[in-house]
Amino acid sequence: MVFTSPSWVPKLRGAYTAPPRYPPDVPICDFILDEKHGRHPLKSSRNPFTCGISGRTYTAAEQVDRVELLARSLSKVLGWQPNKGTEWDKVIVIFALNTVDSMTLAYAAHRLSGIASTANAAYSASELEFQLKSSGAKALFTCIPLLDISLQAAKVAGIPNDRVFILEMPKEFTGDISPPFKTVTQLIIDGARLPKLEPLRWEKGQGARQTAYLCYSSGTSGLPKGVMVSHQNVISNVLQLAIYETPARSKRPAKDRTEVALALLPLSHIYGLVVIAQCGAYRGDEAIILPKFELGSYLNAIQRFKISTLFLVPPIIIQMTKNQPACSKYDLSSVRTIFTGAAPLGAETAQELQDSYPSWKIRQCYGITETSSVVSACSEDDIWLGSSGSLAPGVNVKIMSIEGVEITGYDQPGELVVQSPSVVMGYLNNEKANTETFLDDTDGKGRWMRTGDEAVIRKAPSGNEHVFIVDRIKELIKVKGLQVAPAELEAHLLAHPSVADCAVIPIPDDSAGEVPKAFVVKSSSVGLEENDRMVARDIAKHVEEHKGRHKWLKGGV
Repeated sequence: MVFTSPSWVPKLRGAYTAPPRYPPDVPICDFILDEKHGRHPLKSSRNPFTCGISGRTYTAAEQVDRVELLARSLSKVLGWQPNKGTEWDKVIVIFALNTVDSMTLAYAAHRLSGIASTANAAYSASELEFQLKSSGAKALFTCIPLLDISLQAAKVAGIPNDRVFILEMPKEFTGDISPPFKTVTQLIIDGARLPKLEPLRWEKGQGARQTAYLCYSSGTSGLPKGVMVSHQNVISNVLQLAIYETPARSKRPAKDRTEVALALLPLSHIYGLVVIAQCGAYRGDEAIILPKFELGSYLNAIQRFKISTLFLVPPIIIQMTKNQPACSKYDLSSVRTIFTGAAPLGAETAQELQDSYPSWKIRQCYGITETSSVVSACSEDDIWLGSSGSLAPGVNVKIMSIEGVEITGYDQPGELVVQSPSVVMGYLNNEKANTETFLDDTDGKGRWMRTGDEAVIRKAPSGNEHVFIVDRIKELIKVKGLQVAPAELEAHLLAHPSVADCAVIPIPDDSAGEVPKAFVVKSSSVGLEENDRMVARDIAKHVEEHKGRHKWLKGGV
């Protein structure tokens, strides 16, 4: 049985059209920055990106100019022309914390018909080196706090220092350091003195077959793989999200139809890259950029900029529930909506946050890199705690049993398999992973993608179908034949005051076959007088008091 979006969701008119008309053959930079493709008018849009530390900002119209000037400069410095060579000749890697110019840089690469490959700012030098080599990067853009790692990796990957550039950050993160590398701002200034670039000339269908972003993901299993995300993939998901939100936004007063959103989550991750940065800009929203999570600066940014929408992940929500005295010192009354994704949010934690902030709408969404982000989301008019919401327009899903049988009813778990115009082109140079993950188009509506996530479809009290992510299929632990879901135990452990973050894995056991073992990052609230053995025993007891014996942490903490 194929599940689709509810009847209240406006439809994508076929795979390539929508209100506004879906343009498959334009680059992302044109789609996001040019009003003729349906974006919110530039003049009435909020400033797209504002630094939550320094307050540095620019208007939507200024971003259009900055992208063009930066593209001119990159063309000269790197020797790239918009209509010469392939996108694989023009790959940049962005290895940086969030900055107000991160997207300006990505769009400048697209203006030259190149690829932006985003790298996790938590990478070590060897991990960054792998991505530089795998992607075939010709230039590296980084920031001062990550410069040492960048230079180590660039040297081994064969990228010379004159192709390493700096994205500027607030002085709180850089001090007075001025390394001998050109900054993005300097490149933009240089671009003002350079001749105009020729317009991009794209062939029919190029948006669907040309990579825009090369993101790295482990997929359903294994080592990180380069995920080829096309221009059409991102444009599709931006439209899917914008259309999904239209009924709710249209009911608001005109002044509230654009939002001020938090951009704390990494713009290197598909969630931040597509949902926060690009869908937000398309809708005329403002993103308040924070480079990293620190509770005080996070709360201060909400108060200072009157942020209305928080895009978060469960560990940050848990920090809020555990630190209510600190949160209560700040005015958070501007907040209207919480969006949480990237990992399931436990119903207990969601309810705890809801009890603390009754007026907030807590909305969970689901998506992965291979679907260019969102597959489903809770509408603000149909919230069901624990649910990942209803399917976005243009998304079809199947639930498949372990035996490969299509499940046709509700509340029956199986692997979530997705069909959408946002399903990516595939993995770079990895046919084995492509064969395992992507399934043939059987109905003329596009390929299907195996997510590796176990899900069920349930009918909400509203009558709408909702997606619940039960677990990650390949990580199920079998204890004496009984299934133990790591996600369930992880959500429970995160409710313990001594746990800041955690992961549960299976380890071999002669008697049971496998047993769960927990790896825990201690909370800052754990006193110095408490030794690790005491804390570990207390955490194990927390599980034993609330979970069946087969779920106990027999592998240790």
